[in-house]
Amino acid sequence: MSTDVTQESALFVEGLEVRRQVLGSAYVDAALAPSDPMTAAFQPFMTSYCWGEIWTDDTLSLREHSLLVLAMTAALGRISEVEIHTRGALRNGISPDELTAVLKQITVYCGVPIGVSVLKAMRGVIESFDPSEA
Repeated sequence: MSTDVTQESALFVEGLEVRRQVLGSAYVDAALAPSDPMTAAFQPFMTSYCWGEIWTDDTLSLREHSLLVLAMTAALGRISEVEIHTRGALRNGISPDELTAVLKQITVYCGVPIGVSVLKAMRGVIESFDPSEA
């Protein structure tokens, strides 16, 4: 059974707000921009359930959500997501020193090859991050 999610639903509206806060409007606008049927069906679903249901749960802070997502995306080898969420972590107030600690833990628990890939991804994001975007 599929639940239709519209851009007017509370989950979508709340999810869109936190998604923009964490990832930035430019990234979110680009993700929402394609007008093909697949994107039109996927993006409201993703925004509502991932961002509206999970990221708005204030049992965990945005910082804690960011740390968890970084660890999980690294463990899955999803380096492009690590890049996106490294930028989000910086926007959520996680420092480069804290990211280094996360990198070390990822390397120990997920392995050196993924640690090296995450290092490159995080370093690139940190070097290009503009705090005025936060």
